[in-house]
Amino acid sequence: MTNPLTVDSEFRAAARHLGRRRVLTGTTAAVALALGTNLPQTAHAAPRLDPAALHKDPFTLGVASGDPLPDSVVLWTRLAPEPFEPDSGLPAQAVTVQWELASDQQFTRTVSSGKVTAHPEFHHAVHVVPERLAPRTRYYYRFRVGKWTSPVGRTRTAPAADELPESLRFAFVSCQAYHDGYFTALRHLAQEDGIDAVLHLGDYLYEYAVDAQGGDRADPALALPDHFNKETVTLADYRLRYALYHSDPDLQAAHAAHPWIVTWDDHEVENNYADEIPDGSPPEAFLARRAAAYRAYYENLPLRPPQQPRGADLQLYRRLHFGRLAQFDILDGRQHRDDQSAGDGWKVPTAETNRPDRTMLGSTQERWLADGWQRSRAVWNVVPQQCILSRRRNRTTGPYPLSMDAWDGYPAARQRFLDGVRAAGVANLVVLTGDVHVHYAMDIKEDFDRTDSRTVGVELVTTSVASGGDGVAKPGNWQTFLDANPHMKFYDGRRGYVLLTLDQRQLRADYRTVDVITKPGAPVSTAASFVSRAGRPGLSSA
Repeated sequence: MTNPLTVDSEFRAAARHLGRRRVLTGTTAAVALALGTNLPQTAHAAPRLDPAALHKDPFTLGVASGDPLPDSVVLWTRLAPEPFEPDSGLPAQAVTVQWELASDQQFTRTVSSGKVTAHPEFHHAVHVVPERLAPRTRYYYRFRVGKWTSPVGRTRTAPAADELPESLRFAFVSCQAYHDGYFTALRHLAQEDGIDAVLHLGDYLYEYAVDAQGGDRADPALALPDHFNKETVTLADYRLRYALYHSDPDLQAAHAAHPWIVTWDDHEVENNYADEIPDGSPPEAFLARRAAAYRAYYENLPLRPPQQPRGADLQLYRRLHFGRLAQFDILDGRQHRDDQSAGDGWKVPTAETNRPDRTMLGSTQERWLADGWQRSRAVWNVVPQQCILSRRRNRTTGPYPLSMDAWDGYPAARQRFLDGVRAAGVANLVVLTGDVHVHYAMDIKEDFDRTDSRTVGVELVTTSVASGGDGVAKPGNWQTFLDANPHMKFYDGRRGYVLLTLDQRQLRADYRTVDVITKPGAPVSTAASFVSRAGRPGLSSA
């Protein structure tokens, strides 16, 4: 069976080589050369596992779909008969997996089918991309290995490029710390009807230790192995952590119910890292850690082939269209940013904070975003991303500390973002944000220092699925935040998600909340709903 220690030693050795090569050449090619280890060998046939040798269900981690286009969608699963073992209970042999896509849940009308290889080098994950599908159509999918059949997943393609749909409906979520409680919000999300896609805005998993009872889940029946009770650092660590998260039935249900569009924040690697700069890891080892985390991220989520990592780099920002009604520019605000200024945290901005060359996205991604807005034909330009874009003060009198990890810590980059919106004539900007474990609804102002400043778009912030544990509707700083930030129209500190409905006239945001997540089974309710009219940005109560 695959020795995870061997894989991790390869990554560490490659990272040392990468450090030297980046200094010498700074090229992406050098990154791929340095960390492109342990990849499937295509020059000769790898040994294959006889499916009859599988005596346990290999589909313990469920199924998922993602990144829908008008004519295709990604289908995902990972084989793991023993999900909490480093090798997942499989030998280092390739496995042939059959897949099937149908227009009905009983699979009497098969649309497409085929075979794909689950390679041990990718931890027996598979990413299937059926093509030539019908636009905005619901499909059902499943996988088979030998006598074993996966759960059935449901997915949906995007509208045709020239179609102007009557409406679209999305949900967005973030921050699901397993050790902080149950994914109750995702169970309710799985039951929502008419969802075109779910957007996950980062912190899909957390690197922190999880004890035998699952932290605040406090469930003795879990009896988790000791190897979860440490911070994730190696490739084996991250792979096991994804197995833990994917074992959650509520997460499995939400993935099986809807296609997902994902981006990351920091905890998929390490808290508050910035590009190649760690928050707490030894700097000389961090690129190896980042490479391991990025590889595990790709292996465990429904991403397309262009998102396969190249060593310590992964091209995550990308653009999806939902007909002429919505363009989604999915951002990566971690991999390309400058380090947080003033030592991170909430600080009064310094001269370093205000440097005009500081970037959140990197120059290449900034140009890509601005160019995409220039070419957009969509009614709504939606930007799913990680950290709060709008200004956010935590007191009503100065001097004002701001979050150095959010766009407040990168004011020149935020101004370039807003300049790009203005230059492209974007009339209906919608920024979707996670990270902060609370719900916010905010108007994006041209000048946050002037209450009468023009509103250039809206920022909808979703709370966490579980991170932070049980929340409250009005946290202790609730009134202060509303008073200090006149553009903030809503603030709620409970767990949940946001539903976003778009049509040609308006957007509608429904803020869904659950009161308790340290015990399973809490009901969901709508705490507030807001609308913003097309061509007249600004949030008002629905």
